[in-house]
Formats: sequence, C-alpha cells, structure tokens
Amino acid sequence: MAYRLSRLAAGSYDVLLHGVIIASLVQSGRTDDATWTAELLLDLPPGERPAPFTELEHTFSSLEEAQRWLGDAEMRDTGEDA
Repeated sequence: MAYRLSRLAAGSYDVLLHGVIIASLVQSGRTDDATWTAELLLDLPPGERPAPFTELEHTFSSLEEAQRWLGDAEMRDTGEDA
C-alpha cells in the first residue's frame, strides 16, 4: 500500500492512498494521553475497504502507531510536492 499522511493542522491529517484522500486521522485529547482515530470518508462495505481498514474507524494510542498501521505511511505537510 502507498499511504501518505498530509498534515492539515496540529493533530489533523488527510490519509491519501495513491494520491486520493480516503480517510482522516485526528488527535483527540491532551498530548500526554491523546488518542488518534483513522476514519474512512466513505461508508464502504467490508469487502470494498482498502487494507488495513477492517472497520470504518480505528483508534491508536499514538501518531506513530497509526503511521505504522498504515504501512509506515510517508508524512508530508500540506502543500509539499509529491
């Protein structure tokens, strides 16, 4: 998978797959006990969800954990060239 995280603001990323935004990744809570949630933008049936999404929403204890789950997704700030 070729996932990329594009930072929108502190604690907020678009999740891109092959250059298309398919999900969001957002931080909830304070920095020291924050959770991160990856949520698909479309309510796809299970058989049509891109791997590793088995549910519409997945929660992580850190940004790094979410990044690893997305196949070590590359991180970029909005506006950086691909």
